[in-house]
Amino acid sequence: MSKALLAALASAGEDRPDALTVAGRPCSREELLGAAGAVAARIAGAPVVAVRAEATLETVVAVVGGLLAGVPVVPLPPDSGPAERDHILRDSGATLLLTGPGGADDAAGPGEGTGGPGGQGVEVVPVDAAERADWAKPEPDEAATALVLYTSGTTGAPKGALISRRAVAAGLDGLADAWAWTPDDTLAHGLPLFHVHGLVLGVLGALRVGSRLVHTGRPRPQAYAAAGGTLYFGVPTVWNRVAGDPAAARALRGARLLVSGSAPLPTPVFRGLAELTGHQVVERYGMTETLITVATRADGERRPGHVGVPLPGVRTRIVAEPGAEIGELEVTGPTLFDGYLNRPEATAASYAADGWFRTGDIAAIEPDGTHRIVGRASTDMIKSGGYRIGAGEVENALLDHPAVREAAVVGAPHEDLGQEIVAYVVADGVGEAELIDFVAGHLSAHKRPRKVRFLEALPRNAMGKPQKRLLPPA
Repeated sequence: MSKALLAALASAGEDRPDALTVAGRPCSREELLGAAGAVAARIAGAPVVAVRAEATLETVVAVVGGLLAGVPVVPLPPDSGPAERDHILRDSGATLLLTGPGGADDAAGPGEGTGGPGGQGVEVVPVDAAERADWAKPEPDEAATALVLYTSGTTGAPKGALISRRAVAAGLDGLADAWAWTPDDTLAHGLPLFHVHGLVLGVLGALRVGSRLVHTGRPRPQAYAAAGGTLYFGVPTVWNRVAGDPAAARALRGARLLVSGSAPLPTPVFRGLAELTGHQVVERYGMTETLITVATRADGERRPGHVGVPLPGVRTRIVAEPGAEIGELEVTGPTLFDGYLNRPEATAASYAADGWFRTGDIAAIEPDGTHRIVGRASTDMIKSGGYRIGAGEVENALLDHPAVREAAVVGAPHEDLGQEIVAYVVADGVGEAELIDFVAGHLSAHKRPRKVRFLEALPRNAMGKPQKRLLPPA
């Protein structure tokens, strides 16, 4: 494809009035370009612009307008609290905050308006999807920053990852190749528009490839069933709900590809979807700083718990202790970020001495090159009694028990073992001893939980990832 990030938007074959539909509101590509052109004309020359990233047509218009104008775009989670919002606005240096009509009152807060956070003014600018203007200026250089995506902040205040136009293009072209994604597809999903998954893959991917896009607003099973997609994106929470609605799941039989990401897909959900939809779900792996680096190909073997092979140009390696099968995954390639905004020390710490990015994820690479992600090094690598155990393997074993709906496994300090395996589960009609024996019967005995704690629900973030740091003490 062209290196110009948005070249396909203006030249992607025959237009249609519903080329893009967001929460029931259709828009043609010509209309999107006109509305985005009006935004570009208003914000041109700004150093950076924030976008209140609700699941609306105005959010798409605002992001595309920023990309047209060459102004770095900072997606702002619409449900962010005042402290997080003000930190992102202050840290990014945004002087403008784009919102949908009527969103100015909700967006404005103590840190916005004339004073702004830290004395910096942040002007709230409503976006009107019906506005039109021509924008004929060429796209910025491919090395320019397209997006400043803020990390989840699990190890401190969120950091802004600088994502270049070149990285976005490389990642999307790699996925188009892996998934045989073409203009003939209809991509359907209902994911948030402030993450890599929903925004970069789920919006910019469709615009770059030239496929039709249906954003369902919220990712309800019935909405997925009605979307008429050939290609569906979802996170495990979404797919679990789809699998729990057999009628909605069966409506996806006409699709070409179901894709899951942002967290491991539990094996029971993989199996349930295969039975109901006729599709084995494709998984992929990436993170904010790397975009998507590894993906199961549309023509490749699909195995539960496996996320595929590296995209074109991406290389991976495992850094492990001698004799260990699993270790930290490191990557290098064209999809990597350009560092954390104003955080040179944090940027340097995220790379190995030879320039490979340290993901912080624990993985294994099979002999055929297929990758399996075990979990985060900080929370999911458990060292118990001299063994190195991946929490994800134990979680999948627990989820194979018919009474278990959710599971999270951690290592807790233990005087003799170093760490003991503790499982937190959401389950009905089963006791601790039965689950411990169940895991011991599926895996090696040393991988069984020593304790099982029962919860009403696991704490999760907006993408459905369990937040283990919020679990109660073991």
